[in-house]
Amino acid sequence: MAAMLADVEVGMRCAVNDVMKAITVRRVEAIGAQELAGLTRVLIDCVEGGASVSFMWPMTTAKADAYWAGVDASLKRHERILLVAETSEGGIVGTVQVLLNLPENQPHRGDLAKLLVARSARGAGIGAALLAAAEKAAVDAGRTLLVLDTVTGSPAERIYVRHGWQRCGEIPEYALWPDGRPCPTTIFYKFVGK
Repeated sequence: MAAMLADVEVGMRCAVNDVMKAITVRRVEAIGAQELAGLTRVLIDCVEGGASVSFMWPMTTAKADAYWAGVDASLKRHERILLVAETSEGGIVGTVQVLLNLPENQPHRGDLAKLLVARSARGAGIGAALLAAAEKAAVDAGRTLLVLDTVTGSPAERIYVRHGWQRCGEIPEYALWPDGRPCPTTIFYKFVGK
């Protein structure tokens, strides 16, 4: 069963399938069938669109489902926080995670991971809403420092800069695009809840 993350209403609208729908960000405690279908759709859409988020082409439903099964197991062990952005009809259009399972000398830190927004829902502030909700959830979990990596020069990099994340540096050829070409990665951090 999914728990609501304070039913945070995003004060903006998103055009999805040419219909304006309110977007809500909520916390998912366990991935059920409906969440699995929506999360898989978003992940496949982002990878097919060229996002470098740990997966290579071809991006299959089986590969995405296996990834989310691992996330679900991690949720049950309280190792991460999973948030989703949904339309008023319950369709998932975005997601983000805060990884909490870190070494014992880093209890104050979390890793922000997999900030994904469906291509059809981009440009409406969903990424910003997910980022704000993730930062709040991290604070609620007792974290004061968040760290992330993202493709250098990507739209995601720009959103982090706009929301006060500090750039640490760039690592060339850190990861691969889904087509196999190397891409550089920028590391960011942000103090939260201070």
